[in-house]
Amino acid sequence: MKILGVDPGSRITGFGLIEANKLKFTYLASGCVRTKGELTDRITTIFLEIDQVIKKYQPDVVVIERAFMRPDRPNPDAAIKLGHARGAIISAAGMNGIVMVEYNPNQIKKAVVGKGHASKDQVSYMVCESLKLNKAPQEDASDALAGAMCHAYHCL
Repeated sequence: MKILGVDPGSRITGFGLIEANKLKFTYLASGCVRTKGELTDRITTIFLEIDQVIKKYQPDVVVIERAFMRPDRPNPDAAIKLGHARGAIISAAGMNGIVMVEYNPNQIKKAVVGKGHASKDQVSYMVCESLKLNKAPQEDASDALAGAMCHAYHCL
């Protein structure tokens, strides 16, 4: 099963693709969609780039991180922008007929690291170890790979 994980962001959206055969993972690709300009331009870029990734790699499923707003630091504007980015990703997957699943950040961290409040460094380390990577991917791509791994742990 090919699993495409996507870590949504209005400025940087990470993606990571793995192949999962039972609990044996093979790294296929990862990267970041970097956007600039007005929000509408950024959302269009995210849609187009994720659409291209889907068309190129033909994943069986797309995993997206659920939106999360910290209760101690609520930022409605950031949440709205994140919602737009998620919408672009969901639209790209839906347009291509790809099944989509969502996990919240704590579920992803718990699946990959073993604890739901793991740091980004811990997630990155476990992604590298599990996928036998020589160097850590960019942070957003690492989070996306972690999302893909989380789904593999939950469904295989």
